[in-house]
Amino acid sequence: MRLGSGAFATSCVAVEVLGVAIFLRGFFPTPVRSSSGKENRAEPPAPEPAAGDSSNWTTLPLPLFSRVVIVLIDALRDDFVFGSKGVKYMPYTTYLVEKGPSHSFVAEAKPPTVTMPRIKALMTGSLPGFVDVIRNLNSPVLLEDNVIRQAKAAGKRMIFYGDETWVKLFPKHFVEYDGTTSFFVSDYTEVNDNVTRHLDKVLKRGDWDMLILHYLGLDHIGHISGPNSPLIGHKLNEMDNILMKIHTSLLAKEREIHSPSLLVLCGDHGMSEMGSHGASSTEEVSTPLILISSAFERRPGDIRHPKHVQQTDLAVTLAIGLGLPIPKDSIGSLLLPVVEGKPVREQLRFLHLNTVQLSKLLQENVPSYEKDPGFEQFKMAERLHGNWVKLHLEENHSDVLFSLGTKVLRQYLGALKTLSLSLGTQVAQYDIYSMAVGTVLVLEVLTLLLLSTPQALCRRAELEVPLTSPVFSLLFYLVFLVLSAIHVIVCTSAESSCYLCSLPWLAAGGLMVLASALLCAIASALARMIINGALLRKNAAHSSSGWSEMDLLLLLGTAGHVLSLGASSFVEEEHQTWYFLVNTLCLALSQEIFRSYFLGDECKPQLHVHGSEGADYALQDSIGYDATQLHTRGEGPSPSEALGGRMRWTMLASPWLVMACCRLLRSLNQTGVQGAHRPDLSHWLTSSDHKVELSCLAALSLLVIFLLVQRGCSPVSKVALALGLLGVFCYRAAVGNVLFPWQPDNKGISKGIIEARFVYVFVLGILFTSTKDLLKSQIIAADSKVKTVGLWEMYSGLVLLAALLLRPHNLPVLAFSLLIQTVMTKFIWKPLRHDAAEITIMHYWFGQAFFYFQVGF
Repeated sequence: MRLGSGAFATSCVAVEVLGVAIFLRGFFPTPVRSSSGKENRAEPPAPEPAAGDSSNWTTLPLPLFSRVVIVLIDALRDDFVFGSKGVKYMPYTTYLVEKGPSHSFVAEAKPPTVTMPRIKALMTGSLPGFVDVIRNLNSPVLLEDNVIRQAKAAGKRMIFYGDETWVKLFPKHFVEYDGTTSFFVSDYTEVNDNVTRHLDKVLKRGDWDMLILHYLGLDHIGHISGPNSPLIGHKLNEMDNILMKIHTSLLAKEREIHSPSLLVLCGDHGMSEMGSHGASSTEEVSTPLILISSAFERRPGDIRHPKHVQQTDLAVTLAIGLGLPIPKDSIGSLLLPVVEGKPVREQLRFLHLNTVQLSKLLQENVPSYEKDPGFEQFKMAERLHGNWVKLHLEENHSDVLFSLGTKVLRQYLGALKTLSLSLGTQVAQYDIYSMAVGTVLVLEVLTLLLLSTPQALCRRAELEVPLTSPVFSLLFYLVFLVLSAIHVIVCTSAESSCYLCSLPWLAAGGLMVLASALLCAIASALARMIINGALLRKNAAHSSSGWSEMDLLLLLGTAGHVLSLGASSFVEEEHQTWYFLVNTLCLALSQEIFRSYFLGDECKPQLHVHGSEGADYALQDSIGYDATQLHTRGEGPSPSEALGGRMRWTMLASPWLVMACCRLLRSLNQTGVQGAHRPDLSHWLTSSDHKVELSCLAALSLLVIFLLVQRGCSPVSKVALALGLLGVFCYRAAVGNVLFPWQPDNKGISKGIIEARFVYVFVLGILFTSTKDLLKSQIIAADSKVKTVGLWEMYSGLVLLAALLLRPHNLPVLAFSLLIQTVMTKFIWKPLRHDAAEITIMHYWFGQAFFYFQVGF
């Protein structure tokens, strides 16, 4: 079937989108949800189990605390509180943890470790999925059952100050609020001051039941300077003073109302060694959770080590503490130390409500729930609980009652742990069948595109797609029958539900037809390629039009990387794949240069007849002879004769220079799961003892960037670029990353807003000038020189923006990338006459490698 190149590309994109959509539908598992989760009607609490006699406890227990204050410090890592930094910078918090009336925990935050999913986990007790990472950019209203909704339904008055994500998740829930944006990462002062400025006034008032404070300053410092920045200590000390102010105020209020309050200190996620978050490293998922209340008894000499719990456990604990129903979608467990001071009957009542809620959630999401070990433990605990209640109501206070109560308590805790684990595993179950079908569709289209690339790149607007004839072939019907049989087997034997199995048979059959047709088209294209290849080998005139060794290397390397993503170990250490491919590419280029310019005319590089005049002129400028004449006459000196000896040796040394630069950059930032903890140059440069060395390196890098970028710009843009790069250094000096020669200390540290705006003005000016030149070359006069200058100016503006955003110790990465690009262009790509497709793939390889060179930017 003959299709236009545009129609063919559109069809391929449409099928690609379909395949990716099916894959994502299987990759993002269906969350564990209660069937009554969206109903506003409150269900009556489960009655206390009784054996023989009916129980007289059918209502929710009374609240444990009259007020709750939640202090959420964004990116608060557990060792910031429980480690050496906590001892040094948070003395009051350390005192409360070690000797005060508190319970300390290390709460594990499941990935993705970004703010909005973690807030959902804290307030709902459920496990948000990776799709919530996208929603984090524009947080929608939280429709799941949560502690905030239950508190509002119970008439609790809530006040919030901090990250505006809370306001978006819980609109019209707070009687008073003040949200601050989290996108101005350079601001780590006002985002905290905007919260603290309300504190004195609110603490004096008595018209609220819950106060939530979300501080962003620590997270912003981590993004700017990392966890080892000297600014971290100042921010932790600020948080410690705020915590002391809140705690002393709550204690004073308790003397008036004679009812205990609860102060919660927690973090939404941690912070990696590079200052970022979002992944699953230990530093990113480990957060402190400290519960402080005068209701917690602490004996002298009682040493308590932080226990490891789940972040989802806080929602249940807050609901019990405020006398609210447990959120219906919660998979968390009650933190028993919070209620261990209560009578045994109340403790069992709390645990029973928690296990009933988890068992209902299990029944609604797992078809074979009766066989689940946690459900069996729950039923056993409920029977024992009923016997204990019967003995208790008979006023039996013997040792039998005490030992039975202890046994029931352990049974409930075991059931809670098992039920929570089962529900958490249910969230992580992927729809493998949908993922496989989506992957097959995507790979089939990619293969068909690859096989059709030679025709699609030719000057004709049409190409022959082998689709019509295979549809009517025997192979098509056989493949369709096999895929249909696989579909029936999967849908009839799968224990868990699959998305494709829930589709109508007509839709599922359409997918099978599409997959079969694409497979037959690929087989037909391969057969035609083999036949054409055999004919070309017989015809010597066309022997030079086949795939070169460099083409095969680029193709196999890119395809090999795609296949490697099927293994988790290769995904975790993906940087090693790119380092290997870049080094292999440099060796292949070195071999190609040696064969072309040192072994004589027999191995001279191929001449691509589809080159443009611009490429010919560039070629002529770079190697010193008229390439156009070679294209037309096939005559002229050989490559080894056209170049002087110095030029040839420079070209041969270029790939080795690129390899040396890449090896040096690998030592700058360690990355990956296995190597991230190893010392590297970035840790040495970012330490406070080597700020002078970092300043010199940053200044040298900015100078190199200017020399490499300015050569194609207009004089005005050159001046703007120079001033912009100077502004980048001033910005880094203003925030305390580097030093001016006349400023040997940190007395001049500021937020750097003025300096950053100064740079942005030059970035916008350069981009405006480049846009004007490009429009002029296209509309007013077709001037290739003006167009070239416009492209260079746009390029320089983007480089200036990158220099502003990169951390100072990563500026050498930008300088080396520009240097390597210049060397490759002048000494490799032009002399060897690589076409646009090869250069594009090489740019992609180097771009991926340089991403990992400056990881944690």
